[in-house]
Amino acid sequence: MLSVVSLPLGFHGVAVRAPIVQPQMGVITPGDVGTTRPLGVFDPLNLIGDDPVKYRRWQEMEIKHGRIAMLAILHVIATGAGYKWDGYASYLSFPPVAFKDIPSGTVASWEALPTAGWAQIVALVAILDNSLFAQDPNREPGDVVGDRIPWVRYADPAVKNYKLNAERNNGRAAMMGIFGMIVHENLTGNPIYPIEYVPGKFPLLPFIQFETDAGLSWWPAA
Repeated sequence: MLSVVSLPLGFHGVAVRAPIVQPQMGVITPGDVGTTRPLGVFDPLNLIGDDPVKYRRWQEMEIKHGRIAMLAILHVIATGAGYKWDGYASYLSFPPVAFKDIPSGTVASWEALPTAGWAQIVALVAILDNSLFAQDPNREPGDVVGDRIPWVRYADPAVKNYKLNAERNNGRAAMMGIFGMIVHENLTGNPIYPIEYVPGKFPLLPFIQFETDAGLSWWPAA
């Protein structure tokens, strides 16, 4: 249920421009990316205070964790719908582990993947994080691509600010959502409880589902 409840938090509808009247708290200023309504500037324990280095570091970490969580949510949706790589994830296991043999979900997929596979994933992510996608201190937090890869750029500052806030909120919702999926899978075996979970027929909404052989379809009324 946590994953379902958290979904509206990531929704970014039509922007309603209303001033946020708040005193500045340390290095966090109202209007910074991430200081969105209804909380705005939120550091009740003054963990950041007047430390700009810590603030910058925590911004970078939140963006990274949010992006990873969004990919994790997509993993649950895609694998639950039956979309998996062809071939084998491991030839060295006995018997060899094919991608189709790895269960969907969070905990089940983690337990099924060989330890060597996880070591390779962690090593690859660490290498990319410290090389190709290393954070340039001269760029905004989260801008780990720069001009090396063609990417969507927004010339309008207002549009760019809106998009960055949308990404931050979606990342926060995804972090709550994947945590909820992990809890639900541990308690019930179903990462999207209380929605019925049938591998190969993954319901996105109570009346919509994906079928691997038929694409998007509508559920008939019960």
